[in-house]
Amino acid sequence: MSDSLPRRIVCLTEEPTEVLYALGEEHRIAGISGFTVRPARARHDKPRVSAFTSANIDKILALQPDFAIGFSDMQADIAQALVRHGVEVWIANHRSVDGILGYVRRLGALVGAADKAQALAGTLQARIEAARRAALELPRRPRVYFEEWDEPMISAIRWVSELIGIAGGDDIFPERAQAGLGRDRIVADPAEVIARQPDIIIGSWCGKKFRAEHVARRPGWQDVPAVRDGELHEIKSPLILQPGPAALTDGLDALRRIVASWAARQRG
Repeated sequence: MSDSLPRRIVCLTEEPTEVLYALGEEHRIAGISGFTVRPARARHDKPRVSAFTSANIDKILALQPDFAIGFSDMQADIAQALVRHGVEVWIANHRSVDGILGYVRRLGALVGAADKAQALAGTLQARIEAARRAALELPRRPRVYFEEWDEPMISAIRWVSELIGIAGGDDIFPERAQAGLGRDRIVADPAEVIARQPDIIIGSWCGKKFRAEHVARRPGWQDVPAVRDGELHEIKSPLILQPGPAALTDGLDALRRIVASWAARQRG
């Protein structure tokens, strides 16, 4: 093993943990995020040292990490604290499907597993292309409203919007999906959703259960096709809102099932 490669990595979010396990490089992981659910055994194998916007810096330092990996500006304060203690930090900021594939390749190269990472990315890309081809067989593409949070209402981030398209649907707020920050995807006026008449509503309220009955009771939403036809669905946030392999596998599969079920009813 080269001394130039990181040996003790703290993963501040779930996706680096999932990727490193998939590459067979889990022995390099010293600590993980408390939100990690993939793979399940990581929670038993590794100490949990952080949430998303907070971390136990003393606990992290006690693990003697030589590298830490996080995601987005939301973890800037954690990164700054670790850098001040001499820990090298990589904060990824990918927001698209292509970005996730690139992240897999970069992380693999960082730990000396470039070939395995290329193979993993290729497998993920093949799944995406298969889903895209299958979507061409749908009789019609449903309009989809994806809600990341309810108070305030926040629409889909870019990779989710793209996955909706790959699965055969059309995000009703594609312009908002280009915004990287959640505050820039806030749907301040619920009437905007009514006006765009989604056929399907998908909730993935990060950290809490999606309540379809609450959505259905929103004023004026009773005539929205998705509410009228009972097309309100939940995809658990770890499957779709983590910018790693989960979104491109189980997350995409969940989207495909929802869209295919809707399409089958249209044929009937």
